[in-house]
Parts: sequence; structure tokens; C-alpha cells
Amino acid sequence: MAKVTISLDADLAIELMLMSGTKSPQDAVQLIALDYLARGRRTEARTGDARDARRTAEPRPGPSEQG
Repeated sequence: MAKVTISLDADLAIELMLMSGTKSPQDAVQLIALDYLARGRRTEARTGDARDARRTAEPRPGPSEQG
């Protein structure tokens, strides 16, 4: 896997390390990014995406069905 170097503010790196419980800023950023992506996938699986809106919408009565 290719590696990317990113510069972060030292305070932000420390906050990420504390939040993730790691001793390395690189590990902290990697864990938080992976968690963020996994959370997004879980949300999409639970709620669907924009294409699913048409499938789950209530059918609207057509012009011939209106009273």
C-alpha cells in the first residue's frame, strides 16, 4: 500500500493520539480515518443512499387515479 505524508498541528496530533489511545501520531490518524470510513459504510447500509429514495418512497397516485 502506498504511503502519504501529511503535516498536522502538534496539538491536533496529540488530541488524536489521546482519543485513539495510541503512542504514534501516524497510528492515531490511521485508526481514526479507518473508523470514519467504516462508520460511513454502516450508515449507508442502514439508511441507503439517494438512489434508494425512489425505491422506498410511497407511490403517488397518477392523474387517472385522482378523484
